[in-house]
Amino acid sequence: MNSSPLVLQAFRQADSLISLSLADWDLLLRQSRSANLLARLYVLLDERGLLEKMPPQAREHLEWSHATAERHTQAVHWEVGQIQKALVKSGVPIILLKGAAYVMANLPSARGRLFTDIDIMVPKESLNAAEAALMLHGWAATHHDAYDQRYYRTWMHELPPMRHVRRSTVIDVHHAILPETASIHPDPEKLRAAACALEGHEGLKVLAPADMVLHSAAHLFHDGELENGLRDLVDIDSLLRHFGSIPSFWSELVERAVDLELTRPLFYALRYAANILHTPIPSDAMEAAKIGCPSQPTRALMDSLFTRALMPVHPSCSDAFTSGARWLLYVRANWLRMPPLLLARHLFHKAFISSKTD
Repeated sequence: MNSSPLVLQAFRQADSLISLSLADWDLLLRQSRSANLLARLYVLLDERGLLEKMPPQAREHLEWSHATAERHTQAVHWEVGQIQKALVKSGVPIILLKGAAYVMANLPSARGRLFTDIDIMVPKESLNAAEAALMLHGWAATHHDAYDQRYYRTWMHELPPMRHVRRSTVIDVHHAILPETASIHPDPEKLRAAACALEGHEGLKVLAPADMVLHSAAHLFHDGELENGLRDLVDIDSLLRHFGSIPSFWSELVERAVDLELTRPLFYALRYAANILHTPIPSDAMEAAKIGCPSQPTRALMDSLFTRALMPVHPSCSDAFTSGARWLLYVRANWLRMPPLLLARHLFHKAFISSKTD
């Protein structure tokens, strides 16, 4: 595996791309596409005034990816408006999460981002009302298997994904940011209490800056599917650079992590953002975040796993241990999601019962 894939070089030091050969550009574009970062690369170069200095063949690929991302952004605005219309009469309060929140709040993290679904959070007691209202407006539940329905509704932090019958767009309705059976339990009431209203969008809110970073960290470092891991780390990098200019942000970030039981995900987020993307993080903030630092053997193991698994799924970014690292992190994510007996039961059902039904 290349010790420093070209896609990392691009996000660490964009100016260095001027000297790349066409063969290097071909590899960089493939790595970026595998990581869903091609449109973000366009934005990065455009912001630095470097696009015109790039080879025309590469620039054409980047411009097409940018056009696709612009259409995605327009679609998010439309879909959020439709969700808002669907839920307005029910009175269910809506908090936008992740990519949709970045777009509607006009954050730098939204630029060049591609979307597969829209995530919202509502109070747990409002789940039935939200689901019913969305169904009346064309969204239908997926995962019709009885076990999957129970799995989501009893143990998870969200309803089964809902797909619109005409537009095929997908919405994930959350009531928390981690499963109820997980080993840590960020209080969704605290997240809702601190959420910020979106100017010009009555009834819509997004998480507070520190909470937005912590949710992104929890999502990345508790999820076993890391195909978009580098993109999610780039999101964290962008959020930290943007909110880091707020004087009180860094101290509030660590304090909030303690309050929400998210000190370990925050430690990993800051550690790998700094090590992989060279995100500028104040030394006192990094020191304070060590409250979530695991033991030295665990830290060494996680470094070995995450520095591999967070790379693009591309042969040039892998070595003999990469597939094993991804598998171990998938096992870890399931272990963090459920207690042992419930996890064993779930895996048995998915392996020997659901598979036969499928």
